[in-house]
Amino acid sequence: MILNDVLESIELIAVEGSLETTITGVCIDSRQVMPGSLFVAIRGTQTDGHRFIGNALERGAAAILCEETSWQDDTKHVTCNGRYPTIVQVSSTDAVVGNVATAFYGHPTKDLTLVGVTGTNGKTTIATLLYNMFRQMGHHCGLLSTVCNYIDGEPVAATHTTPDPIELNQLLRRMVDAGCEYVFMECSSHAIAQKRIGGLTFKGGIFTNLTRDHLDYHKTVENYRDAKKQFFDMLPKGSFALTNADDKNGLFMVQNTKATVKTYSTRTMADFRGRIIEEHFEGMYLEIDGREVGVQFIGRHNLQNLLAVYGTARLLGKEPEDILLVMSTLKSVAGRMEPIASPEGWTAIVDYAHTPDALENVLKAIREVLEGKRPNLNAQASTLKPKVITVCGAGGNRDKGKRPLMAQEAVKQSDRVIITSDNPRDEEPQDIINDMLAGLDARQMKKVLSIVDRREAIRTATMLAQKGDVILIAGKGHEDYQEIRGVKHHFDDREVVRELLAP
Repeated sequence: MILNDVLESIELIAVEGSLETTITGVCIDSRQVMPGSLFVAIRGTQTDGHRFIGNALERGAAAILCEETSWQDDTKHVTCNGRYPTIVQVSSTDAVVGNVATAFYGHPTKDLTLVGVTGTNGKTTIATLLYNMFRQMGHHCGLLSTVCNYIDGEPVAATHTTPDPIELNQLLRRMVDAGCEYVFMECSSHAIAQKRIGGLTFKGGIFTNLTRDHLDYHKTVENYRDAKKQFFDMLPKGSFALTNADDKNGLFMVQNTKATVKTYSTRTMADFRGRIIEEHFEGMYLEIDGREVGVQFIGRHNLQNLLAVYGTARLLGKEPEDILLVMSTLKSVAGRMEPIASPEGWTAIVDYAHTPDALENVLKAIREVLEGKRPNLNAQASTLKPKVITVCGAGGNRDKGKRPLMAQEAVKQSDRVIITSDNPRDEEPQDIINDMLAGLDARQMKKVLSIVDRREAIRTATMLAQKGDVILIAGKGHEDYQEIRGVKHHFDDREVVRELLAP
């Protein structure tokens, strides 16, 4: 592809060399540069790509897209196939790299119906359920999510909630080539703030909710909120913005959007409404827009997720009866409220909840089911009341402020709590646990144990559980590893529970 075509929508400050240079690839990692590549020097959060321009040139880069050119004095002798590379200067490389990538890959989203999902909790569930629903309806679909990416059924391992702009557009191009019609995509706050989704054309956007998260990166809740809002600000006229009216930030997100705004709610007037009629650990019986449906999910937060799925499907032209028929067959996403029953009569639930709000939602859902199933007990029989035992921790190298809040939320709604290790990363696990325990008073500490080893913590919970009790194992969900001092070790909460249950 000709460099000038790759830069078609970019405002250039200066050019040294020919814009007619042929480009064979686009890279932001100098280690991936091949002869003929365009290397884009990004000023990242960890390192500055301008430091690696020399490496890119030595590997055969045909062109460099950068913000400043002081590095040239050390690289003027480097050529590509006997020709000096073209140097293109712009004001901000991270602002334009998405447009560059989408141009190089032929604007794949112009041939797709792309729907993005953003918010603190629920992104994976909503995107995955939409992907599964539309495939059941006979469509070829793609999915870009935390758990795994899919190209019409073909799994592609996910390393980030939202890939970098180059990988993202590569995947979207593969989806177009595979005949995909719809793509459902999680849009993280990092990806929005870092312009990873720049240049993409969205048919619609969904807002789930907003609570404290990722303050290690965004620094303030306001910055985090505003990063999410940028997604809706960029939606084009003719698209839709579906927002959660139950969340106090729901209408704030869409106040400046050009898209057509629609709402969903479990509590107030909205375009798409729903309520829980009946609830068990096996699922719920719901009323959605006046129609009743049984689903294999529990919890008000999952009713909100399902309303977002229902509303999106309606906005994409599907009939209510067809949507609800498929919805009744959908199953929970891996590691999201995933139940494991024991022969002794207690239930373990594995969930990805890793924010105070997510933990509150999951524990409320468990409590509501238990209270709905609880028999009428007299004072003498009150010891038969089912208990909730929560196993949770907090990730290392992340927002420390939410650690005591996580512990407080767990204690508030649990009968016993075991604070343990999550993904400590580069921190000492005991230091993270101490940060969590610091949020508890002496009375709350009476129901808390701290066990650093996560396997031992889960084993202890299973030993404490009796018939009718529920163990919530929160924080890791679908993850099959623990990251300790930069090394990922295999660890899957679900596997551990099943191993402990094995005869």
